[in-house]
Amino acid sequence: MGKFKSFLERKNIVISGKRYGVDALGAMAQGLFASLLIGTIIATIGEQAGVQWLVDIGGFAKSMAGPAMAASIAYALGTPNLVLFSMLAVGAAANKLGGAGGPLAVYVVTLFASEFGKAVSKETKIDILVTPLVTIAVGVGLSYWWAPGIGAAASSLGNIIMWSTNQQPFLMGILVSVIVGMALTLPISSAAICAALSLTGLAGGAALAGCCAQMVGFAVLSFRENRWNGIISQGLGTSMLQMGNIVKNPRIWIAPTLVSAITGPIATCLFHIEMNGPAIASGMGTCGLVGPIGVYTGWMQEVTAGTRAAITGGDWMALLSICIIIPAILTIIIGAVMRKGGWIKEGDLKLD
Repeated sequence: MGKFKSFLERKNIVISGKRYGVDALGAMAQGLFASLLIGTIIATIGEQAGVQWLVDIGGFAKSMAGPAMAASIAYALGTPNLVLFSMLAVGAAANKLGGAGGPLAVYVVTLFASEFGKAVSKETKIDILVTPLVTIAVGVGLSYWWAPGIGAAASSLGNIIMWSTNQQPFLMGILVSVIVGMALTLPISSAAICAALSLTGLAGGAALAGCCAQMVGFAVLSFRENRWNGIISQGLGTSMLQMGNIVKNPRIWIAPTLVSAITGPIATCLFHIEMNGPAIASGMGTCGLVGPIGVYTGWMQEVTAGTRAAITGGDWMALLSICIIIPAILTIIIGAVMRKGGWIKEGDLKLD
């Protein structure tokens, strides 16, 4: 047992929730952002501007989603170069064979293939052949074996959530908004979760509302401590910056979370906001304005398909209200009450 433990340590194989559930998921979201999401944005700009070469660039970027996710996860796991480079083939296989649930298939398969690759790396004199052979063989083999089932399960779960939201938009609007919003602030990836479940439609709109409530909420709640730097870093960056302060005083999380429970059903029941762009955008909130851009992308697809006549001023007002106006106003009100009651004290939200 001692020898095996020493072997794992020597190979940097760390079996832990943080390594697999935080580091890997966070890296997976970055890989998705750098391929599928940015490709979608570039292609949308090209389509609107009538610039074909931008559409082509976006298409190339989107086609690399699988390899980008796998390489990002492998990098987060600390794999040697040969393993890392071999993950491109593994990611392509898992994403394709996983179908609509491809991102989750890539995540699971890459974890196993990376650790197998690390285990054999530099163990033979023909490492240049053995390491990529084992990594790709394990990864592609598991892709054929597991990816279709994993993808189908993820797709089914996502479909259940979306169906439930359509049937019970008020209750599910609250649940999806609160859960995904909290996931965005926690050191895990709400974007990766939404992508893995292919969470779009009305449920995607609720997820967007929850993420925006957390980001905009913390940005305005902490304005007196962090001023405009805090507005930018949290409102356009991430509310995860507040995790250290949340650990010190969990009560500061109440206002943004309560607001997400309010804006979720407003998005689903009143404004009927749907995320029909890339699923990853459902879990991005106002980070780089990716969430609103995702909704706009879906609108344009609907206009092109003839299912939406046009994008109206009411559409824009609803989106702006859910993403910025309502979260900001409600958080300011709730935050003022909590400060007056002593639940939030001066400096509780200060970012280092």
